[in-house]
Order: sequence, then structure tokens, then C-alpha cells
Amino acid sequence: MLTLKILFWAMLLIVFYTYLGYGILLYIILRLKRLFAGAPRKAVVPADEQLPTITLLICAYNEEDVVPEKMANTLAIDYPREKFRIMWVTDGSTDRTNELLKAYPEVDIVFSPERRGKSAALKHGLQELKTRYVAFTDANTMINPGAMKEIARLFTDPTVGCVSGEKRVAARKEGQMAAEGEGLYWRYESTLKRWDSELFSAMGAAGELYAIDPQLVREVPDNALLDDFMMSMFVVQDGKRIAYTPDAYAQEYGSANIFEESKRKRRIAAGGLQSIWWLRSLLNPIKYPLVSFQYISHRVLRWSITPIAMVILLGINILLSVMRAGSFFDLMLAAQILFYLGAFAGWLLARHGVKNKLLYTAYYFVFMNLNVFRGMAYLRSHNHSGAWEKAKRS
Repeated sequence: MLTLKILFWAMLLIVFYTYLGYGILLYIILRLKRLFAGAPRKAVVPADEQLPTITLLICAYNEEDVVPEKMANTLAIDYPREKFRIMWVTDGSTDRTNELLKAYPEVDIVFSPERRGKSAALKHGLQELKTRYVAFTDANTMINPGAMKEIARLFTDPTVGCVSGEKRVAARKEGQMAAEGEGLYWRYESTLKRWDSELFSAMGAAGELYAIDPQLVREVPDNALLDDFMMSMFVVQDGKRIAYTPDAYAQEYGSANIFEESKRKRRIAAGGLQSIWWLRSLLNPIKYPLVSFQYISHRVLRWSITPIAMVILLGINILLSVMRAGSFFDLMLAAQILFYLGAFAGWLLARHGVKNKLLYTAYYFVFMNLNVFRGMAYLRSHNHSGAWEKAKRS
């Protein structure tokens, strides 16, 4: 019974630390850091004549429906025209994307007739790059007008090799549960990224909006499922920082429904497992003491150990209760059962269009962890393909 109790506490600690403990610890560390070193200083945005040249690179596959909206948004970006280039890399598109883009003389179109995946498309676009920096965004995300100047401001810090913008998720209409669950997750995730960046470096960038120094770009495998994460973390592996800013943001609508959101989550989970293996050198606390702490705490545990720990925790708790290990374990089992029943109720209510944020939050948490297991299966069948599977947006 002692062994079971030790395992119970170990699994509980892993789950708690992954989802709450790391955030609490990070907050305490930063409070102490500010107390002794002062608040971080904010660099000013360079004058227009001092701004570096930058290309906004948009990878696309059959995006004819969003081209007019995306181009209107892109042309509204506040950045000197002579220093700002727009590049669309269309990877095997078979619709009218290229035809529609020809109406915009500002756009450099890089077309590959064969669909080889996003990593290959990025590589193709980078070969045509002619500016000092490059920013990446998705066709279906809209960027705030000041994003490029904010990115340029952060690049004035010589320790920064990559800048990650903030992802904001909106529901097209009130009560759209998949979008609201995704938005809640990203608000918490954005807070952790901001704190990570202040401690040393954000742990990866999301493809909705990030920028990189092309001199630091390393080749990402064509079958990479999380090319944006890999490319940004290579920068950290080379000793530079990923700076995170909520003042450069990309907004997109959430997934149309939970099935479409599941497609995204399982792919992200699969890509996370891929990345853990490819970036395994970052797990070395001797070579990367601070980075390994942040990387394991924020990424590795979520994508690998913690979902398994949740299953083990429930199983051990049942055994301890059956073996009458004590009232504490009975209470913990009751709490777990209530939580999972609440998650089930959240799913059931959402299916019938009933809105209950508390129950849906429990469901979305379970849903994310279940998709790690689905991601394992997805990785076995898609490990040799980087072609992205688009999820329908609301």
C-alpha cells in the first residue's frame, strides 16, 4: 500500500504542477526578480527611417474565401510601404487563390504546384526573402495595425532572435462553445507565455503571428507537424530568446465545432511529441539550465507525461479506496469522480446548445488531454507527411 500511496502523490503532484503549480511558481519567481532587479524596461519603437525591412509571409492552401479580407487587413498595417513586403506562398492550391492575389500588385506570389506541406512551403518562401526580418501569419488570422512596429521594437534587443505575437480567439456568435473553450485556454496560455518571456524566453511561437531573424533560421523537416514551434525553438537552442508581446496580435475565429477543434488538438499533440524528440537536447539541465526548466514545465509535461499521470492517478485512487487506505483517499476519489461527471455533463449540455461555462471548462480540460492520446495514434499514421489538415472555423 505504501508504494501505491507514493505513486498517488507523485501523479497528483505532476498534474497539479503542470496546470497550476508552474504558473504559481513562475509568478513568485518574477515577483522576486522585479523586487531585486526592478521592472523590465520597455524599448521605444524606432523612428520610421530607422525601422528594418520586413516581409509578412503567408502560407496558404486553397484560401480563396479569405483572400479579400486578409489583404484588406494586411494593407491596413502601419509600417512604411518601402520597408514592408507581402509574400503569399501557395502550396498546391487548386482553387482561385493565386488568381485573386494577382489583383494586388503589392504581393509577391510564390507558387508550388505540388502540395508538400507547410514546412516545405515556408522553406520555399524563405528562399525568395529579400528583407532583414520575416514575420509569419496564417491566411485566416487578422493582425492589429501596429503589430509590425511592435515586432521591430522587440528586435532592437540583441538577445532576441524571434518574436511571438499573441493569438486571440473569438466566437463568431455568442454561445459557440468550441470557440469559447479555445479562447479560455489561450488566455491562460498567453499569460504563461508573457511570464516565460520575462523570466528568459517564451517556449515556442504559434504560427498565427511570429517573426524571426532569417540569419537564425534552421531547416525544419518537411514532415514537421508544428513547423512554427520547431523553427522558433531552434532559435532558443542557438542561445537567443523568443520575446513575447500581446501588443502584436492575430485574431481568428475558433473552430466551428468540437469535432473540428479535435482535429487541431490531436495534430498539435502529435506535433508536440515529434518536437520533444527532435529538441531533446533542450532537456539537458546542465547545458540549458533555465531553458530546460521552462521547456519541461510548460511544454513537455503537457504533451507527454501528464495525460498519462491523470489516468494512473484515477486508477490508483480507486485501488486505495477499495483497500480502505483512509478517508482522505475516499474524498479525493469522490472529487475526481465529480470532476469527470461534471466534464461529461458539460459535453452533454454543449451538444444540446446549453451554455454552462464551469461544466464546459471541465469538459474542455478533459478533451485537451484525451487528444494527447489521439495525437499519439495520429503521429504513427502521419509521421511522414507535413501536409496540414485544415479545421473549419466558425
